Amino acid sequence: MALNVDWKGFNHRQILVVGDLMLDRYLWGDVKRISPEAPVPVFQVRNRSEARGGAGNVVSNLVGLGARVDVIGVRGADESGRRLSALMKHPNIQDLSIECPERPTITKTRIVASGQQLLRLDEEQIQPVGSEIIHEVIRHIGQKAEEVDGIVLSDYGKGMLHAHGLCRSAIQIARKRGIPILVDPKGRDWERYRGATCITPNIREIEVFDGSPVETNDQLGSAMQRIVRKLDLTWLLVTRGASGMCLMSEDGIPLFIPTEARQVYDVSGAGDTVIATLSLAVASQIDFPDAARLANLAAGVVVGKVGTQPIHRFELENVWRTQGAGLNGYSHRKVFAPAAALTQADAWRANQETIVFTNGCFDLLHPGHIHLLHQAKDLGQRLVVGINADVSVKRLKGPARPFLNERDRAAILASLDCVDLVVPFDEDTPEQLIRLLKPDVLVKGSDYRLDQVIGREIVESYGGKVKLAEVLEGYSTTRIARKVQQCGPTGPRDHPE
Repeated sequence: MALNVDWKGFNHRQILVVGDLMLDRYLWGDVKRISPEAPVPVFQVRNRSEARGGAGNVVSNLVGLGARVDVIGVRGADESGRRLSALMKHPNIQDLSIECPERPTITKTRIVASGQQLLRLDEEQIQPVGSEIIHEVIRHIGQKAEEVDGIVLSDYGKGMLHAHGLCRSAIQIARKRGIPILVDPKGRDWERYRGATCITPNIREIEVFDGSPVETNDQLGSAMQRIVRKLDLTWLLVTRGASGMCLMSEDGIPLFIPTEARQVYDVSGAGDTVIATLSLAVASQIDFPDAARLANLAAGVVVGKVGTQPIHRFELENVWRTQGAGLNGYSHRKVFAPAAALTQADAWRANQETIVFTNGCFDLLHPGHIHLLHQAKDLGQRLVVGINADVSVKRLKGPARPFLNERDRAAILASLDCVDLVVPFDEDTPEQLIRLLKPDVLVKGSDYRLDQVIGREIVESYGGKVKLAEVLEGYSTTRIARKVQQCGPTGPRDHPE
């Protein structure tokens, strides 16, 4: 992958998302017994969380990648609607959602034990929205089309995009404006998506719409050709689960993209990640084949997380660069941004796993670091390592440091079996990260006194423990750097021979 992605350029892109908004609720806990009242498991709730769902998850993915997002959808005049509205309050989100008292906010509650979803509770009324709301939505789309770099139609089949003329109006507006419009389709009636820049169905949706079985690559290619021509599409991207993706343009030549997932925990929300990444990449002037590869990598990251979680730019940048460097994306499922790390930590905590935290620059990893990390892992089930980002290391160590950038340092740490999660942070100290993750155990080397350990008071305030690990004498980054500097092209200066 030789493409040079302008990651910071994502910050200057604005995407409009239109679709079915939902509230995702999670109950995290465990099951240890059967109820005496009936032969059903007793679920002990340990934690609760909420997130933007449906089209809102597309918004979360775009925000995680750094984009500015306008969102149009419908929510009820109820408590779930108020919670969803609160979740939309973000510096990069302009919430244009419309309150509709006639229908409840679509709410999905997932019950998760030991990393596995046991049950999902859906609260919804599936029905088309009224004509007044349709006109208001189309008016918003027309206004926002003058400002945005792309439009996403996120169809979950809940009635928002099934309203007569809404999709067609949005596509006409986008084409007239000359901006890409991408659709995540639902149902059998795809005629309303005619003329879109791209639609992103999964393999089963292709079979249902085309009416033919798709069991071979040749069958898939033929079905895609028929759909591209029938719907006057510029591109068609089919997600194929463990088989990756297939992209086709108007020329009818399929491009097969193999999967990049290393370990799959939860596939929910992967389609949202795909269309969010694809739309932002295309809006950033990345050509469709490379944008599809980028979306494929993003999907590989999110399916390695527990629960529906969005992609974050650091995670995607890391796996893109390490794949390009020939590291096979080894570290992408372990390197998380702080917000994503919190969701993963909550899942571990709900499973009653002890979370251990340590931190440092870890510049030029040496046996002393490895010795400390193994001791830390022995104190619990999960080890989270916070690493100072490059800007932080420069402030602490001087302009010549770090010797290895944060991406490389994170990749090396993530390659260790004893490390479960690597979380870069920009601040000079890990206090903010410790407050966020609330680890059960905080570990530093025995070259510190307990009263010198940053974050000790935070951890002890909620009943956590602080431990000092034995230091392996004779190793330090400074000592290694000094030794390297003493060496010339033929060896150490004090041994010229």
